[in-house]
Amino acid sequence: MGSEETKKHPKTHLQLNPNWAQLQLKVKSNGLNKSSKHTKNPESETHNSILGNYNPACLVTFDAFTGKRKERLEAESDGSKPSPLTPINDDFSLTDVVAMDCEMVGISQGNKSALGRVSLLAGFQVNKWGNLIYDEFVRPVERVVDFRTRISGIRPRDLRKAKDFPTVQKKVAELIEGRILVGHALHNDLKALLLTHSKKDLRDTSEYQPFLKNGRSKALRHLAAEILAVEIQNGEHCPIDDARAAMLLYMKNRKQWEKSVKDQTRLEQKQKKRKPKKKPKLKDAAIVKAAVTAS
Repeated sequence: MGSEETKKHPKTHLQLNPNWAQLQLKVKSNGLNKSSKHTKNPESETHNSILGNYNPACLVTFDAFTGKRKERLEAESDGSKPSPLTPINDDFSLTDVVAMDCEMVGISQGNKSALGRVSLLAGFQVNKWGNLIYDEFVRPVERVVDFRTRISGIRPRDLRKAKDFPTVQKKVAELIEGRILVGHALHNDLKALLLTHSKKDLRDTSEYQPFLKNGRSKALRHLAAEILAVEIQNGEHCPIDDARAAMLLYMKNRKQWEKSVKDQTRLEQKQKKRKPKKKPKLKDAAIVKAAVTAS
């Protein structure tokens, strides 16, 4: 009976209208896109700012020896418009101006600092950002007892295959030699690197007179907010981000800054040329005194 009924009323497959089918696909794809936005991992999102596009964890690797950039700019892949300060070419040549920033970890009992990461950026070329020229995690000589992740952004896994301190120190010394070095509180970075740099070639945003308030230096994040209108150091610090902020602060004031450096240099040279008044020798003073007594 069932077989006869099947023969009388065979199942038929209705042919969907092409327009209806297309509409269903469109609605389905929109639904998937909306759900993917809600389920997106916040840690994988990129942040766009005047300082460039970067990963929140600031996970950028760069091989300065081979000259190959491993930094992945999300704006290039998602089609969004990149910041005008984002590197747009593969020119890794060094410029006369280099910005540097370091992050520290705790050693000894946690109260002593050691270099954990160092980043260097080339200066502006034709009003565009130079590329990241060096970025390395550093394995301190002493055992790390505090990674200071909340500020440094450094985690134990970052230092497992990090380069040793002497290797990084030597490379940084080569990169900054004979160049203007820009940064914020550079004495701390140079101290951690056990390096010195010519005073005339230092451009420290924590010491530049117009950036001071009542003779005291401001935090880099405050300078960035007030002068650049950008937010940095919200949570874990990114040395690349900080170096870019310091470089931009310098470039916006470069003309006046360099003039003040030249004026200071001239003043110091004049002071050196001035010969102090000679004090009379003891013998001559005795003769003068005897002459006065005799008269």
